Amino acid sequence: MRILLSLCFLLICSLAWSQSKVSGKVFDENGAPIPYANVLFKGTFEGTITDENGTFYLESDNTQSILEVSLLGYTTQEIPLEKRVTYNMRVVLVEGEVLEEVVVYVGNQPKKNNPAIDILRKIWEKKRVNGLNKFDQYHYDKYEKIEFDLNTIDSVLMENKIFNGMEFIFEQVDTSNVTGKTYLPIFINESSSEVYGDNKLNAEKEIQKGNKTSGFDANQAVLSFIQDLYAEYNVYNNYIKLFDKSFVSPLSKTGIDVYNYVLSDSTFRDNKWCYNIVYYPRRSNELTFKGDFWVNDTTYAVKEINMQASKSANVNWVKDLYIEQEFDVLNDSVFVLKRDYVMSDFSLRKKEESRGIYGKRTTIYANYEFDKEKAKSFYEQRVDPYNEAVFNRSDEFWATNRLEELNEDEKGIYTMLDTLRTVPKFKMLYNAGSVLSSGYYEFDKLNLDYGPIFSTFGYNEVEGIRVRGGGRTYFSQNDQWRLEGYLAYGLRDRRVKYGLSARWMLDRKKRLIISAGTRRDIEQLGVSLSATNDVLGRSFASSALFTAGSNNTLTNIRLTTAAIQYDFFKNFTFRWGMDYRRMRSALPDVFSLSYVDPEAPGGVNDETNQFSLITQLQYTPGRRVLGYGVDQYDVNDDYSRIILRYTAGRKGFFKSDFDFEKLQFYYNQPLQIGGFGRMTTNLEAGKIFGAVPLSLLSPIPGNQTYFSIFNTFPNLDFYEFVTDTYLSVQMEHNFNGRLFGRIPFLKKLNLREIVGLRGVWGSLSQENIELSAPAGMMLQAPEDEPYYEYSFGVGNIFKVFRIDFSFRGNYLDSPGARPFAVTGAFELAF
Repeated sequence: MRILLSLCFLLICSLAWSQSKVSGKVFDENGAPIPYANVLFKGTFEGTITDENGTFYLESDNTQSILEVSLLGYTTQEIPLEKRVTYNMRVVLVEGEVLEEVVVYVGNQPKKNNPAIDILRKIWEKKRVNGLNKFDQYHYDKYEKIEFDLNTIDSVLMENKIFNGMEFIFEQVDTSNVTGKTYLPIFINESSSEVYGDNKLNAEKEIQKGNKTSGFDANQAVLSFIQDLYAEYNVYNNYIKLFDKSFVSPLSKTGIDVYNYVLSDSTFRDNKWCYNIVYYPRRSNELTFKGDFWVNDTTYAVKEINMQASKSANVNWVKDLYIEQEFDVLNDSVFVLKRDYVMSDFSLRKKEESRGIYGKRTTIYANYEFDKEKAKSFYEQRVDPYNEAVFNRSDEFWATNRLEELNEDEKGIYTMLDTLRTVPKFKMLYNAGSVLSSGYYEFDKLNLDYGPIFSTFGYNEVEGIRVRGGGRTYFSQNDQWRLEGYLAYGLRDRRVKYGLSARWMLDRKKRLIISAGTRRDIEQLGVSLSATNDVLGRSFASSALFTAGSNNTLTNIRLTTAAIQYDFFKNFTFRWGMDYRRMRSALPDVFSLSYVDPEAPGGVNDETNQFSLITQLQYTPGRRVLGYGVDQYDVNDDYSRIILRYTAGRKGFFKSDFDFEKLQFYYNQPLQIGGFGRMTTNLEAGKIFGAVPLSLLSPIPGNQTYFSIFNTFPNLDFYEFVTDTYLSVQMEHNFNGRLFGRIPFLKKLNLREIVGLRGVWGSLSQENIELSAPAGMMLQAPEDEPYYEYSFGVGNIFKVFRIDFSFRGNYLDSPGARPFAVTGAFELAF
């Protein structure tokens, strides 16, 4: 009886929202599915295209009587709709007669003498002078709504014991107008803003007026993930970046090689004569779309466009991706974006019946104004990034500033979600998800978080098994101050380690932050060119359970730091600080950090005490962040990072041992190379002026673990090369399956090919070699010729693992040289 009531409830909900719904599959006479067939309600522009398997879903707010299914080369089928809801239809298209005066396009379309491609070339010519590009300045209002929903809600899910006490949530079940699946909202965010731009200054400024959230609003890790999913894009660009992948735009100049285009129709759209062009992929497994677009016959500006990602595209966890954009005609020649809708169906499996989560973003643009110039200072002037009034707007504000009204179901989402968070069982589930995403467990009443839980256990040859516990203060996602700390204990050395950090933001606009911390721990310093200043974490190499050779070159470090940082302007940070470090070998019997010290007993000292002043400039152009407190989360990962650091060691201050100067430069650049994948380049250079011992030199970062760690050399042991002057370049390119996707027996596995090249040149002065002579190590640098490695890897194995095969290019005659290495890593990537 309960199942019957649940089914009736779902049916009533679906009928209440849409008047006509149809779904089914299209076949040819031989029973083979027909992809990319046109399906629409006769006499309307409401339609869709079948996917690669011939499947379709379509709905209308109005009652429709006839469904029309067609494809050039086949006889059009008109199917009467006797009911408002008709699912699992089977439509068979019969090959029709080809008339002499009609050109019929079937399968792969020709690139020559194709009117659709002629129109596409006109779009390319005009795109630079269409839309906002026609004006010197522009201004518009923007409203954005992001929603996440649990989908495929059925009676089995409703009756699951996990929802006991939460049955009221199913009152908000709705049906997707894209897939026809039921869904339940679990998160919603609305924002209202004004956007100003100046094409002459190449400047744009967005001023947020209101922001409203319900759901997992306190979890910045989740929110930054959401923001990164829905980055801005332009359909006129050659590539559309989604999920860290570059999809070929159907309007791309390279689209001719990857898409079939068919001129399907022409008619008036909003009193403008437009052509309708249908497009679909030439090959499977590529990052492409299928759909159609309407384009004006004089301006060649796009009026509407629909894009649905190919189901065979090499993207993990995304079962469906649908994009719809509508452009408004402001006058005879100006087409501007009016509505942008993106819907993605996230699921662990791509089977049709599998459950998942919808991610939906709707953006509305309105009230365009042009050529109203503002001073350059307007775009340079900073606004308060966190105005509490923006996040506490009244219902009257939203009633006025919503450019698209919420439907009845959406209006109930806020109440439902706020009520849901008071249910103990939901709070338990929410906390479990929060722990997995952030790594911290929240103690709300204490305003404390425990974690990171993933650092609880570790291992090295000094400590043996290491147990660690830590935590942080956490009042809200925008705390102006934060305390963090940890305690750790090694079961072999029976010693307690600890770290403590304090940070306080004095000015939110300029991000003026003061910080201090102290740490006593064991660290593998041979895994980085830069001395560690982190008082809370350690390199992975310090705790690796399995290593290629003995991981015994560990350092016992006591570190105390203090710093002040300030943002001169967005993404440009100045940091000045000081640190005091005491370093000695953690295993002096096998690894020595001794150096010549005439003032020490016997003329040898095995401990370095060093006070240093550090000045650093960091520039991260294009970086977008979330959060307005002392902590921020990156929204995107495609920005470059440039760091210039100057370190001055001062002898005698706090009994410091050495005078020296160290200059370092760091540059990291991720780059999406169109449809050829993603390349990451890392460049580092540095020089030490003055004599310093091994503990203060720059070891070339080795990697004796079996894990792939970027910016290390997998075939080098720790401290195999040591320098005081160095230049290092590392490049890694992920083709994202572009090559494997064209090999028949491999393409279904969605594997991704990865290649890497790493090289370093360095030198070491004789003075520094002699200073560290008591250590008994033969210090060498790759000075005669640059050391290099190359690697080949396979990623996306079972969607979670990669394996890399690295080869040593030279210095093969060095004692204990490893000519070949195999490393792997777990990667959760789209």
